[in-house]
Amino acid sequence: MILSIFLAGTMILGGQPGSNLLVPLPAALLAGLSAVTSLIAYMWAPQKYLHALAFGNYLLLGATVGVLISLTGEVYSPYLVLWMLLTIFAGLFNTMGLAIAFIAVNAALIYNFLFDPLPVTRDYLIIFLLALETPIAVSYIIWHEKGAQDKNKTQAFDALAKQLSQVANKSEIVINAIADGVVAIDSEGQIQLINPAAQKLLGWSKHDALNLDYRSVLKLSDASGHELTNESSPIQQVLLFNKPITNNNLTLTTRSNKKLLLSLVVSPVGDVAPASGAIAVFRDITSEKEEERQKAEFISTASHEMRTPVAAIEGYLGLALNPNTAAIDDKARAYLMKAHESTQHLGRLFQDLLTVSRAEDGRLIPKPTVIDIVAFMREITDGLAPKAQGKGLFLYFKPGSDGATDGPHTVTPVFYSLLDQGHLREISNNLVDNAIKYTKQGNVTVDVTGDDSNVVISVNDTGIGIPPEDAPHLFQKFYRIDNSDTREIGGTGLGLFICRRLAEANNGKIWVESTYGKGSTFSVQFPRITHEKAAELLKGEQQASTVPQPGLPIQQPKPAALQSTSESQAL
Repeated sequence: MILSIFLAGTMILGGQPGSNLLVPLPAALLAGLSAVTSLIAYMWAPQKYLHALAFGNYLLLGATVGVLISLTGEVYSPYLVLWMLLTIFAGLFNTMGLAIAFIAVNAALIYNFLFDPLPVTRDYLIIFLLALETPIAVSYIIWHEKGAQDKNKTQAFDALAKQLSQVANKSEIVINAIADGVVAIDSEGQIQLINPAAQKLLGWSKHDALNLDYRSVLKLSDASGHELTNESSPIQQVLLFNKPITNNNLTLTTRSNKKLLLSLVVSPVGDVAPASGAIAVFRDITSEKEEERQKAEFISTASHEMRTPVAAIEGYLGLALNPNTAAIDDKARAYLMKAHESTQHLGRLFQDLLTVSRAEDGRLIPKPTVIDIVAFMREITDGLAPKAQGKGLFLYFKPGSDGATDGPHTVTPVFYSLLDQGHLREISNNLVDNAIKYTKQGNVTVDVTGDDSNVVISVNDTGIGIPPEDAPHLFQKFYRIDNSDTREIGGTGLGLFICRRLAEANNGKIWVESTYGKGSTFSVQFPRITHEKAAELLKGEQQASTVPQPGLPIQQPKPAALQSTSESQAL
């Protein structure tokens, strides 16, 4: 700006002296030098020297303005405003800048007072104080306050950075100490973190794995050995839908092409879909799966082998209890009856173990048929009514009655479902039998409800109920509630586990709602099919069952709800 005024003054006034608007040559030269050094500092100076160069340029600019004011009228100079603007920014350079500005101003005042022929009047002092001294005070107020705020912000930032660093260090220590593999993946599918356990399991080093696409490192395939696609990849599903996924039936191919069975838990990062990232935690379960297979094989073999002698014992006991084949007194008959009941219980236990074994190794394959759920459950309820009456309980079948199994019937909706009849019989028998077993007094109510998509079978009792801490584990294998009430009843802890696996095999689910000491309601839900779909499938089943086989008569099919119990036990 000073150079521009100099050039303009030179051109307009022709360089004639006597005008205080004309920029003197010394001031113009200093202004040019300041402009050149500022340009050099801006374009080529290293970052670490910028502050020192800025301070040097500020001093050079201050000298330029001081010379300009001194040569154009001192406190009466038209360029005095430049000093005021310049001094406001002295506080940018902290105490050093303010001190230099203060010393320069007061040195000029003393010099003028001692050597300048211009008299120091009251107007002179007022202008001097307002135009030269006051901006220094204003600069101090502005930049000192800002400096204090910046200092506080810097201290807060440093404290936060230190705290975050400590948290990050602790998190890294914890993650590195985890025995399971941990991999953090961003929204683009690139690996951002991999702990030592994951490196060892995958065969990838941290240096090689970071910033790679997770599919290059976590090579996953399903139980059949087919490589997972984007649509079936649990990690991709978590990134898209922001919902955690657990899968225990995956195979991992390591960097050395070794195959491992994997348990994988993927959790999303962020609160909205799509997720901003995912955390995959996994471990090698190859040895666990092998142990489970060996256990299941042993149980299956042992159960098959022991069922034969148990069946023989049960047969001989039946003959001994038959008055047409043996004559025994009442005391011996009572003993044999207890032995017969025990062998029947043992036979049911072997059957449960075989069912568990089939569920564990994937051989529990349903053979679905169309079932009228209301009619089916009425049959189950009628079959267990004598057992309830023997305990003094009321067993109600709610659909189509006023609350009693023999009450007046009303119109109820028909619920059809496509299920394995044997599996449904096993589930419903177990739930109703358990309700009777664990109810000391009161009633057991069987109900069938539903909507357009699902049908729900519920069994409510007024029994002992389930403690809240036991409810989440109730459908686990071999889990039993251990208290004084259940100890008297006994059991293996397999019934509800089998119900869960059978329900899941038929695309259903099972759950419980209970109040300890007041009773429980067990519910199982299955997909419902329309009446038209049921009629179409029943017609197909009838046509298939009436096809004659060589040497066999044509058999007419029975309604699904009325097939024999012996047929339903073939699991």
